[in-house]
Amino acid sequence: MSLLTRACILIAMVASLTSVAHAVAGRATFYTPPYTPNPALYNNGATCGRRYHVTCTGRTNDGILQPCTGRSVDVTVVDLCPTCATRQIDLSREAFAVIANPDAGLINVEYTR
Repeated sequence: MSLLTRACILIAMVASLTSVAHAVAGRATFYTPPYTPNPALYNNGATCGRRYHVTCTGRTNDGILQPCTGRSVDVTVVDLCPTCATRQIDLSREAFAVIANPDAGLINVEYTR
């Protein structure tokens, strides 16, 4: 194995250990069709098909004091949510129920690619 090949392998190994993903704070609710982001995140369809890791971080209202289940869910963006607020995403009811009590309706979340 040449020195250049070894160097490339080492660089690839180091690069795989570092993460470029960062969490985005936002809000989530559930709706049909599921997995639709706000216009800024949707970016004219550029994020369609991308997967996001979504975690509930807390409540947004006084209805449910502790809506989060402590779990996360992975979802794939399928469409635009034109009425969603900035950083808001719509999940399916099933995905929402994985991370929070559906009775909460709207929750604070973090999501990463």
